[in-house]
Amino acid sequence: MQFEEGAIVSGKVTGLTDFGAFVELEGGKTGMIHISEVAPNYVKDIREHVSVGQEVKAKIISVTPDGKISLSIRKLSEQPKEKEQRPQRPPQKPRNEKRSAPNVWNGQKSSAPPAGEKQSFEDMMARFKAISDEKMTDLKRASDSKRGSAGYSRRGAK
Repeated sequence: MQFEEGAIVSGKVTGLTDFGAFVELEGGKTGMIHISEVAPNYVKDIREHVSVGQEVKAKIISVTPDGKISLSIRKLSEQPKEKEQRPQRPPQKPRNEKRSAPNVWNGQKSSAPPAGEKQSFEDMMARFKAISDEKMTDLKRASDSKRGSAGYSRRGAK
């Protein structure tokens, strides 16, 4: 007999292991039901669901080229569910639109030197530090106002 995926077969359980059950099918072929394919819920011990000598019906879920047959009792009991109608979500903006970054620092930029003028390293570092300090002050002020900080400590008084 030729075994195909999706076919429903019956057979007798010939052996049980911790990982599944072996079933003798028509024509002397043997298939295996993995423990995860025995029932729709979690199965800790396969012996609670099937026993040696029990006649079972199962669905063939795969047949390997070398003749190994995988069976499932769980998929046999599952009925195809019709798609449930969900309420439609309102359309969203396409994800490829870029959001503008929040503009936290609103300080004045220090006057940049004319394009042709050379600056020393110390002058460039001083300018960088001044701009950085302005940005940090503005950022701290903005984050404190969002937190609702009125000068009180989060830890409370000691």
